Amino acid sequence: MADDGGGTLQDLGEFALIDRITADLPPAPGVIVGPGDDTAVVFSADGLVAVTCDLLVEGTHFRRDWSTPIDIGRRAAAASLADVAAMGGVATSLVVGFGAPGDLPAAWAVSCASGIREEAALVGAVLVGGDVVQSPQVVISVTALGDLQGHSPVLRSGARTGDVVAIAGRFGWAAAGLALLSRGFRSPKALVDAHRFPLPPYAAGPAAAAAGATSMIDVSDGLVADALHIATASGVVVELDTAGWEVPEPMQAAAAAYNVDPREWMLTGGDDHALLATFPAGAALPDGFTVIGSVGEGDPSVVVDGVPRGPEDGHRHFG
Repeated sequence: MADDGGGTLQDLGEFALIDRITADLPPAPGVIVGPGDDTAVVFSADGLVAVTCDLLVEGTHFRRDWSTPIDIGRRAAAASLADVAAMGGVATSLVVGFGAPGDLPAAWAVSCASGIREEAALVGAVLVGGDVVQSPQVVISVTALGDLQGHSPVLRSGARTGDVVAIAGRFGWAAAGLALLSRGFRSPKALVDAHRFPLPPYAAGPAAAAAGATSMIDVSDGLVADALHIATASGVVVELDTAGWEVPEPMQAAAAAYNVDPREWMLTGGDDHALLATFPAGAALPDGFTVIGSVGEGDPSVVVDGVPRGPEDGHRHFG
């Protein structure tokens, strides 16, 4: 999206900013009413709509000196788009709440909105509305609405003893990137970019649903922490086996430099938005999924290589 001028948000004003962001929104199937009225109106053929919301706060989830506004917009959108995929759905539309200081350059806000739209376009979703307010720091709230395409949602509560545990997408990359940035480094670039914006395997969610996934979750707080959500909801033990895990070369190099086990980034790091799912034993897994464990019987817990791991092994708000 082209930006046609400078100035700050205070110079531009709320409604002019909204007009600038929405000026060239294309028409989209399923959108009956887009921006400009009190609400958007979207259509779902079967009457079922998956809805999720994610909130990103400057200083907690991102830093403007580490990431471009487009990167931050992409990351904000990805958090919600991946949640829809984790239910087996496809996101169709987004509603965005944006708060920022009055002295924020208007071009920054417009570029951030471009990042949101770019990420949404990867799954065919469109921006249909939102709100803009003044706030002490940048705050971005993205609500995604999704289509389950005629099937039941894949919940966290469906894992059963004997299922296999599989994952699609990258995990540990964003955590490694955060470790690098926190130490003042900007390479390996692949890891740093992974912190700036994720690459979720959006198509793997609907594919998993079609293949009979019994449970699924988007890995945003860390593999152990999110596996524990499945374990708790399903009343099972999730057993992870790291013996066969392939550690990507950039992560190996970074881990060697800091004398850490890269598997800890893979186990505890979030923000890559990989999809963790369980499938019946013997089921044909969709492309992109790799088996990393199994589901056992017992009190809800996560066990890694035979050792119990807890909720502290991941991100915890207010923790």
